[in-house]
Amino acid sequence: MQEQSNRVIAIAPAEKIYPRSVSGRFANWRWALVVLTQLVFYGLPWLQWGHRQAVLFDLGARRFYIFGLVLYPQDFIYLTGLLVISALSLFLFTAVAGRLWCGYACPQTVYTEIFLWLEKITEGDRSARMRRDAKGWTWDTTWRKTAKQTLWVSLALWTGFTFVGYFTPIQELGREVVQLNLGSWEIFWTLFYGLATYGNAGFLREKVCLHMCPYARFQSAMFDHDTLIVTYDSKRGEPRGARARHVEPVTRGLGSCVDCSLCVQVCPTGIDIRKGLQYECIGCGACADVCDSVMDKMGYARGLIKYSTQNAINQHWSNAQIWRHIWRPRVLVYCAILGSVVLAMVVSLTLRTPFKVDVVRDRAVLARLVEGGRLENVYRLQIMNATETSQRYRVAVEGLPGLVVASDTDVTVAATEARWVVVRLQAPYDAAPPGSHAIAFLVTRQEGSESVREKSVFIVPQ
Repeated sequence: MQEQSNRVIAIAPAEKIYPRSVSGRFANWRWALVVLTQLVFYGLPWLQWGHRQAVLFDLGARRFYIFGLVLYPQDFIYLTGLLVISALSLFLFTAVAGRLWCGYACPQTVYTEIFLWLEKITEGDRSARMRRDAKGWTWDTTWRKTAKQTLWVSLALWTGFTFVGYFTPIQELGREVVQLNLGSWEIFWTLFYGLATYGNAGFLREKVCLHMCPYARFQSAMFDHDTLIVTYDSKRGEPRGARARHVEPVTRGLGSCVDCSLCVQVCPTGIDIRKGLQYECIGCGACADVCDSVMDKMGYARGLIKYSTQNAINQHWSNAQIWRHIWRPRVLVYCAILGSVVLAMVVSLTLRTPFKVDVVRDRAVLARLVEGGRLENVYRLQIMNATETSQRYRVAVEGLPGLVVASDTDVTVAATEARWVVVRLQAPYDAAPPGSHAIAFLVTRQEGSESVREKSVFIVPQ
């Protein structure tokens, strides 16, 4: 018992993964999405819309500009709708084709691809990097790694700068950088986002997908046997083994797999797809590309590793049969729900009133008797102009007999501004019995037909 209690369990460190570069149709799709996503991310803050930045989330002024839309914190419902659309889209894509988001458009994948490309430029491809790391620190290794780190840090800082440019006008931010006059929060978030990019894409890489991302853990709950996944055709490939080019595998009692292990070398998470579906697989298709290139060299048919479904592999379905089964009731339900939510969002944004009104009672003066024997209540109205032109509004009230607006009924609000105005309401002394009575403010935009109705109460003292 004592010998067992003194036993030491050694845990070997994780082996560093050196992904091999690969070319092919799926790699082309992946790089196309890398270019597209980064053009949007890096280019959007520089796009101008009239006299302002096209997309700007001004937290200080509590204004959110998205092209022609001007949103206030009260429009939080649209953020909720956007999150619902994102979640439903993720469910739909996963049910149809597994982890397509992870393999092609996830920021972790996108920036890892960019950082690996910079690493290849400075240190060479997989074999060259492994050889240099095995030799240790030499002058050649030192200057190459220094150049790599310089490129990584530069890209990470530019990414952090761009991120902050969505919350501070980026042209103004650029002038502050040149003048070394950045504010504390701009410095913090530039460095924070830059460090996150540098650490995740440069060092953590596959560890984010394997150990930190929750999506990898619950994806299996959304898969079924009709989900498109990266699949190894074991019936065709086994038994695997090496052979000369253009040798018919049946003459040697072998399958189509030549056991070159290139599918493992190109995998960004370091798995062997020939072992079947694994949660570490991000569905990038790199193994399919490299396997197709090997099949071409051997003179074999492509598709030993491909996007397919479990049922298609087992029952040898054609592509038409695969797609017929992909559009199953579950997927159609996802499409219907997603389409309904998107349509509701579009309709809501289209019919959205271009201004908002908040009503706050003046608690310092609940009710008072004024000249002429009339009862008066005082309110504060906040009128928020969600257009980019100055607007005039008219304030009216309804709810009690003889109730009128005793203050100025016309209010001018500057473009994209919010203005507080004091509104005095008066009613005859005998208009209602003592107590709280429901009323409603009716604010109408004079240049249009839009109006907003906000409820409140009128206090009649005893």
